[in-house]
Amino acid sequence: MTHILIAEDEERIAAFVAKGLRAAGFATSAVTSGEETIARVGAGDVDLLILDLGLVDIDGFEVLRRLRADGRTVPVIVLTARSSVTDTVTGLESGADDYMAKPFRFEELLARVRLRLRAPSTPSEASVLRHGALQLDLRTRRMRVGSQEVDLSAREFALAETFLRHPGDVLTRERLLSDVWGFDFDPGSNVVDVYVRYLRRKVGAEHFDTVRGVGYRLIDATTAGV
Repeated sequence: MTHILIAEDEERIAAFVAKGLRAAGFATSAVTSGEETIARVGAGDVDLLILDLGLVDIDGFEVLRRLRADGRTVPVIVLTARSSVTDTVTGLESGADDYMAKPFRFEELLARVRLRLRAPSTPSEASVLRHGALQLDLRTRRMRVGSQEVDLSAREFALAETFLRHPGDVLTRERLLSDVWGFDFDPGSNVVDVYVRYLRRKVGAEHFDTVRGVGYRLIDATTAGV
């Protein structure tokens, strides 16, 4: 079974990530220190490392540099509260394969984990999601409605991606909060309704059904009413 090491000094976050990864079929273990991270990766039984930069002893950047200097090629996804461009560039230049800022969506983290673990010979997962007139390119982060390109914010893009991954399904507000805004959300917030309203304005209200008292559903506007 694929083994993922989580180097994270916040127990709550480590437990959240581990639980989700185990549900997706991965084996996990967690450490809080950089030295232990280096030792565990060096033992050769780690298939992917999820690395926080703020560990209890040494900085995550130093962990990355030492792993790469030792010739360790294990895929590394940095998961950190440090979201500046400088930190992102430093992480990637130090040898990270990917860089995610907290707060994060677990669904996105899982997609990045699967991408980094994919063998070169494995047919690639579709990088473009389509439904009706809607088209979302996950690599270029662009959305099209028919032939028209639509500019979306990062959060709008994440919400659109969730809908396009589950076309026709009724998605509750709680599900959308969890998938798009991550583990640290206020269940009483109306942020889902606000962002669905933003999407309707940009993409077209006809693509989204409101299921009263429950949530929303993405429909194919080209066949609605046929």
